[in-house]
Amino acid sequence: MSVMVQLRQVSKRFGDFTALEHVDFEILEGEFMTFLGPSGCGKTTCLRLISGFDTPTAGQIFIGGKDVTQDPPYRRDVNQVFQSYALFPHLTIYENIAFGLRMKGVPAPEVKRRVDRVVEMTSLGEFVQRRPAQMSGGQRQRVALARAIVCEPKVLLLDEPLSALDAKLRGQMRLELKQLQKRLGITFVFVTHDQEEALTMSDRIAVINRGRVEQIGTVADIYYEPATRFVASFIGETNIVSARVLRREEGFLFCETEGGLQVKVRTNPRVSDDEVLLSLRPEKIRVFRQAPTGDNVFPARISMEIFKGAVDELTLVCANGLELGAILANDGEAELDFHEGEQVFFRIQPGDISVIAA
Repeated sequence: MSVMVQLRQVSKRFGDFTALEHVDFEILEGEFMTFLGPSGCGKTTCLRLISGFDTPTAGQIFIGGKDVTQDPPYRRDVNQVFQSYALFPHLTIYENIAFGLRMKGVPAPEVKRRVDRVVEMTSLGEFVQRRPAQMSGGQRQRVALARAIVCEPKVLLLDEPLSALDAKLRGQMRLELKQLQKRLGITFVFVTHDQEEALTMSDRIAVINRGRVEQIGTVADIYYEPATRFVASFIGETNIVSARVLRREEGFLFCETEGGLQVKVRTNPRVSDDEVLLSLRPEKIRVFRQAPTGDNVFPARISMEIFKGAVDELTLVCANGLELGAILANDGEAELDFHEGEQVFFRIQPGDISVIAA
């Protein structure tokens, strides 16, 4: 698969403020790439550099193998969907979608063919003669997408386009957007601060923090193999525990955590220091009333229990005072009905613990 977008050592400064620093990555043709990070981390700046609305202070940007670093937006084969949708209120939905093609001088028959095609793709057929004010938020989102994809760009840039929608509609639009991207085969670059959105929709995720890319990888890589403490704590829920490596055996480390737990964990070849951090996902912690067999079994007391229907959230306090969060699925198989103050045992498999550089 060929590279569609490439950033080489790109930095962007606004006066004394550094928005991006030495960003270096590739996005493949037909890939759904998400830039994920907290507000102000630089993800939207990165998108604006790809679109051409901003110019990098240093570095190069390539689209389809062509250096577009100094090219204005209209010379780049990209299109963008904005958070505000930016629809023309005085035009019908059909006219909004056709606007970009008409500006490019596309012949009328071709305009009609392409508009009719994307209208069908986005299920907007019954709304084409309405105006944006007569549409719901989800429908306007579809119009903004249709207007962007009708020009058949190589890359579609989406700047938090679902953030204005309510939670239920946002969930529906995630699925629609991912399905649409698969049908089109266009490279999507999506910006969000919503972890669930990123995990649900992406082929790969670039986690950005303070202007730097902390990790790029598949959804599973980012979630189960976090490269830094920030990535581990920002993506989903986790317990971060300091530990010291006591000894190393083939494929495993034997560590002592803060508070004195003796834990067996899988080796991370990228981490060679003896002082490490351990990431323990709460859904990977199993809780029992009787001590099970196996590695990493410890006694604990339940200091808090919150029933949430589908899951039970527990706070476990070890004998040494170390607190860990656990999430038990209410799937009819797990042992549930635990209570605050109850003495229990918990286990976490060595392969379910991630080792991170301290």
